[in-house]
Amino acid sequence: MEQFRLPKIAMPELTLPKAIQDVLAEAEEKLKHRPKLLQLFKNCFPNTLETTTKLLDDGTTFVITGDIPASWLRDSVEQVIHYIPFAKEDKDLQRIIGGLIKRHVKYILIDPYANAFNELANDWHWSKADITEMSPWVWERKFELDSLCFSMRLAYKYWKETGITDIFDLEFRQAMQTIYDLFKTEQRHFELSPYRFTRNNGIPEDSIRNNGMGMPVNYTGMIWSGFRSSDDACDFHYNVPANMFAVVTLRQMQEFAEWVYRDLGFLAELKALEADVDHGIKLYGIYRHPKFGPIYAYETDGFGNYCLMDDAGTPGLMSIPYLGYVGAEDEIYQNTRRFALSKENPFYFEGKVARGIGSPHTPKDYIWHMALSMQGLTASSKEEKLEMIATLEATDADTGFMHEGFHADDPTIFTRKWFAWSNSLFSQLVYTAMKEEIL
Repeated sequence: MEQFRLPKIAMPELTLPKAIQDVLAEAEEKLKHRPKLLQLFKNCFPNTLETTTKLLDDGTTFVITGDIPASWLRDSVEQVIHYIPFAKEDKDLQRIIGGLIKRHVKYILIDPYANAFNELANDWHWSKADITEMSPWVWERKFELDSLCFSMRLAYKYWKETGITDIFDLEFRQAMQTIYDLFKTEQRHFELSPYRFTRNNGIPEDSIRNNGMGMPVNYTGMIWSGFRSSDDACDFHYNVPANMFAVVTLRQMQEFAEWVYRDLGFLAELKALEADVDHGIKLYGIYRHPKFGPIYAYETDGFGNYCLMDDAGTPGLMSIPYLGYVGAEDEIYQNTRRFALSKENPFYFEGKVARGIGSPHTPKDYIWHMALSMQGLTASSKEEKLEMIATLEATDADTGFMHEGFHADDPTIFTRKWFAWSNSLFSQLVYTAMKEEIL
């Protein structure tokens, strides 16, 4: 298997927008009694802008994940989402975030099945041996349903915060249509989909079984996905949290159709598709657990088989309220949360220094900082939120940044020293706690 050799990454230095400088000054005052947490926040909050962001001459913005020189649709959104509340009066932030939305639109129109893209059509790929329809713009072509949802999430939150509508041009409308058409196609994957993906590298999680088509599924109304938000292949290809995210996305696209484009025909189509997917979740995506009661499954095939777990990535079961599908008070969500934070979840780990959710993407007993941040963001009590912040503060291995996964017994053993998404999610949690005045 020929794999691309990662080049050295050197992103141009970006001057921090004034609104971001103001947040850092606010933190200096509000966190001065916790010097280590203050330093972590000062490192992590601007990290995306300082290390992974490039303004391009065409008015768009390119954001790499950190230690990989490509832009993931999902990661790049979550790397900047914590800046949106400060964009209304800051032209520099508007240039950065609006430019990222415009670049996402270009990428979706190139290949809506791809999850990660290059800055240029340079034919760089994660693996040169992938068996799928590649483009020189595409770094990786793992179809992850959530990727497209994240692009719409960014546009929606930016629009709602700033009221700016210049992102809603003809290309954006074409991207919406492309997403809708793909969702409809992947409701009936085996009958209609052209998508196939195989990677012959000996790692089962990197390749879709059954000659790249996936294991059989029954029609449910939900949307098929090849891979999870961790970039690992699905076991059963209706990923429930990703379909919840798709429901939220379809609701957001309905607002675009009605209030921006005044397209009532498209609005009706989006409503019908939302109802189909949501019905599928409620009919096929809930498992009656003997200990926790009804919980949301992680995956199902529509034939009565379920994958019961949670993964540290977003979307996951823990992040359901964060995505906006249901509120944190939802009874089934609360049952699901108790399941995810128990040893019934095969990727929940407890060790000498921490406990939390990991992933099949990293070794056993590795807890993800992102999972701890998400647990804090979706916590119902300030005590749990403060516990998560304390754990995050204590497990940075004195690097000053968040990581991917760290060993539950020893946080000095970790994966990914430079992982901007994790830094951003941590920053979002800490700033939320600052505004709630619970620190």
